[in-house]
Amino acid sequence: MKRIPTLLLLLTAGFFSGLGKDPEARGSAAAQDALQVSWIVQPGGSMAGLRGVSVVDGRVAWASGTQGTVLRTLDGGKTWLDGTIPGAEKMDFRDIEAFSAAEALVLSIGRPAKIFKTRDGGNTWMETYSNDTEGIFLDAMAFFDERSGLAVGDPMDGRIMLITTEDGGDTWRELLLGQRPEATEGEGAFAASGTCLTVYGKTHAWVSTGGPAARVLISSDRGRNWKAVGSPLNAGKASAGGFSLVFLNEKEGVMVGGDYRDEPAVFKNAAVTADGGKTWDIVETRQPSGFRECVIRVPGLSPPLFITVGPNGSDYSRDLGKTWVPIAGPSGFHGAGVSRKDGSVWAVGREGLIAKMEIKGR
Repeated sequence: MKRIPTLLLLLTAGFFSGLGKDPEARGSAAAQDALQVSWIVQPGGSMAGLRGVSVVDGRVAWASGTQGTVLRTLDGGKTWLDGTIPGAEKMDFRDIEAFSAAEALVLSIGRPAKIFKTRDGGNTWMETYSNDTEGIFLDAMAFFDERSGLAVGDPMDGRIMLITTEDGGDTWRELLLGQRPEATEGEGAFAASGTCLTVYGKTHAWVSTGGPAARVLISSDRGRNWKAVGSPLNAGKASAGGFSLVFLNEKEGVMVGGDYRDEPAVFKNAAVTADGGKTWDIVETRQPSGFRECVIRVPGLSPPLFITVGPNGSDYSRDLGKTWVPIAGPSGFHGAGVSRKDGSVWAVGREGLIAKMEIKGR
C-alpha cells in the first residue's frame, strides 16, 4: 500500500441564530447554537470520485470510489494509504463497510456487480460476490453486526434485489424472488453514498427509493419480510427521491434526498418519522441547504446530532431533523460516515475530497 501525505486545512463553521420566535424554534436554536462544527480537509492524494466511507474510530477510516479506489488512514487522516484492488481499476465502489484496520468490504455497482473483502488491510482482496446478470446494479450494504448484513440493488424481475450474509461478507445469498419487495414502475434505489439502506439494532432495516414515485421499504426481521410505504420526498423523475436515511432508534428517523439534477433545490429534500417509517413528515422550513445524498447520526450526544451532506455543502440538526443549520466549509460531498465507537465523522466527495469533522460544545 502506498503512503500518501496529507495537508490539513481547518474550515470552521460559524454560529447560526435567529431561527424563529416561537418557543419550539427558540429551543432548537439554543441547542444548535451551543455547538461548533468544523471540517478539517485532508487531501488523500487521489482524484477519484469518492462516495463510500466507513469509520472505525478516530484514527482508522476507509474510503472508496471510482477507478477501483480504496483508501485507508491509520493516523486520524494525517496520511492515507492507497489500496486500489488489482483488476478492478474500472469499477466504481459506491459503498465500503469496515470492521477494523485490517478487515473491510467494498461494493461495486453496475455489471458485473461485485463485492470484495480484505482481512489484511487491503494488501490482498477476495471476491465474495459476483453477478453478471443483465440489469444487475447494487446500491448499498449495511451490517447489523460484524457477521450479519444486507445489500440492496435495483429491481430485477420486477422486485427489489436483496442479498444477505451471515458470515461477515465471506459469502452472500440472494433472497428468493417471493421474499423481495415488488417494485413499482421505474422505481430504483440510489447508490449515491451507499446509505439508501440503513439498519438499527439486530432486526430493523429500511430502504429509501426514488423515481416516478418514491417509497420507503421496511423490515423488522432482518430483511426476511418487507412492507412498503409512500415517501413525501421530491419524486416524479428518475433523478429524484430518497437518497439516504438513518434512525435514532426503532421509531425516530431522518431521510434526505431531492433531485440530483437540481443541487441547490431545497424542495422536499428532508423528512422525519416517529413511528418507524410508517409515516413521514416533510421538513418545510429550515431545510438542508440543497439536494442531499447522505445523512448520519453522531452517537453519544444529547440532544442527538444529525449531519447531512451533498454536492453544495452540509448541514446539521439537533432536533431530530426538524430544522437544519448550514455548516461553513467545503462543497462537493457525496457521502459521510461515523464511528459507532467514538462518534468520529468523515465525509468524502468529488475529486478525492476527504474531510474530518471537529465537534466542540458537545
